[in-house]
Amino acid sequence: MQTEQQRITADQLLAARSVTRWRRAAVVIALFLLVAWSIKITVIDDTDWERIGSLGSIVEKSGRFLALDVSLLPKLIEPAIETLMIACLGTLLGVVLCIPVIWFGAANVTPFKPVTYPVARMLMTLSRSIHEIVWALFFVAAVGLGALAGVLAIAMRSIGFIAKISAEAIEDIDPKAVEAIQAMGGNKLQVLRYAILPQVLPVIIGVTVFEWEINIRRSAILGLVGAGGLGLVFFRQMNTFNYPGVTTVILAILVLILLGEVLSHYSRKAVI
Repeated sequence: MQTEQQRITADQLLAARSVTRWRRAAVVIALFLLVAWSIKITVIDDTDWERIGSLGSIVEKSGRFLALDVSLLPKLIEPAIETLMIACLGTLLGVVLCIPVIWFGAANVTPFKPVTYPVARMLMTLSRSIHEIVWALFFVAAVGLGALAGVLAIAMRSIGFIAKISAEAIEDIDPKAVEAIQAMGGNKLQVLRYAILPQVLPVIIGVTVFEWEINIRRSAILGLVGAGGLGLVFFRQMNTFNYPGVTTVILAILVLILLGEVLSHYSRKAVI
């Protein structure tokens, strides 16, 4: 009797495994068909293949970018410095604007949770959802062409990431330190200064340095919409069909990003 029950249980287990395998196979086939359909719609049907031309034409067009415009190098120094300054000032302004958003967005310290918490979270989402190019277009229309629009765009784009990570770090603090300061009669400012800030400061510094590194990349392309820096030079080289100049600007952007990587690495080691 027991052997028969064991055989029935084993048969049921094998049947269940067979059904599971068929389900997985069906999911894989469905995903494959979805990917194939997406490639057909977005790549095959939406590409102007006649304009691309033959393989030789593609190689010829790509070869235009293999040369360098050495005469452009001295003119890239000032835009490169401007790009770096846009990243630095934009990140700094973003950190300042983050302070109230972090305070309101941390559930355990927000002053009036039914109102301030959802407002702060909405601001974080809004900042992250809108691309820096869109922010730059908005500020170019508001304050005109130049580095100021780039700084404001970088600042607005930085709020979401810095504030979200920092607010979540505050929510994850050890409550014992807060309770100890409160038990000794400490006020809210003292709780913030001696219980909360020491626990989250390394996280805030680390995420700020990381965001600054990302902002160097962002600021390098904001000039495409008139926000200054190397991106503006890149846009001008493209408009004048100076393909060696385009390659030179791309290499300058690459050097600037590598510089940001090095500075970011040593900055994190120094302050964290």
